[in-house]
Amino acid sequence: MAVRKRILVVVTSAGEYKRVGFRTGLWLGELTHFWDVAEEAGFGLVIASIEGGDVPIDPESLSHEFLADLGTGKRYADREYMDLLQRTVSISDVDAADYDAIYLTGGHGVMFDFPQSRELAKLIAEFYESGKVVSAVCHGVTGLLNVELADGGHLIKDKDITGFSWHEEELAQRGEAVPFNLQEELVSRGANYSLTDQPFAPYVVETGHLVTGQNPGSAKGVAEAVVKQLS
Repeated sequence: MAVRKRILVVVTSAGEYKRVGFRTGLWLGELTHFWDVAEEAGFGLVIASIEGGDVPIDPESLSHEFLADLGTGKRYADREYMDLLQRTVSISDVDAADYDAIYLTGGHGVMFDFPQSRELAKLIAEFYESGKVVSAVCHGVTGLLNVELADGGHLIKDKDITGFSWHEEELAQRGEAVPFNLQEELVSRGANYSLTDQPFAPYVVETGHLVTGQNPGSAKGVAEAVVKQLS
């Protein structure tokens, strides 16, 4: 009997911005859209967060508009599913050997804890250097910024990459609130950054076993790419 493949899903533990009063956290659809595709394909999924325990959810991701998108509202109404976000494991307690792929969700919260986490950077490097799929969507790509490989170089150097664009950041009216320009930081580390001509339209980039999506609408596409690679 074949062993069921497992995907580690990483979410933020940060629930607010530093300079402004906006609340933030996980963008729920970036979790549910990926989860639905992977679960339907037969993969097991486990949620881990930077600190473990309860996960803050970006309140804007709970608007009627976004809950109506691709079944997110159905997941939000599911008590058992939402309870998974109250008892996440800490990434410091995760062993990469137990999983076949890693997926980094977004929401602005990740900008305040993903790049700062040495444990997450080390974990991602272990996944990548063992040939396992590394994937991220939207702001989740911030988790790749400070990942260094055994040779001391950045994982994303010379890789085709996408992630939330600065134009989208400004359209979302968060340009003055975020701690850095993700698009600029990716380029500064040598990534070959690209984006779709239409803001917020789905856009996925694959470079070997590294898969990235530009924005919240790309989570489903990232999941489909990961499932294809694992299959």
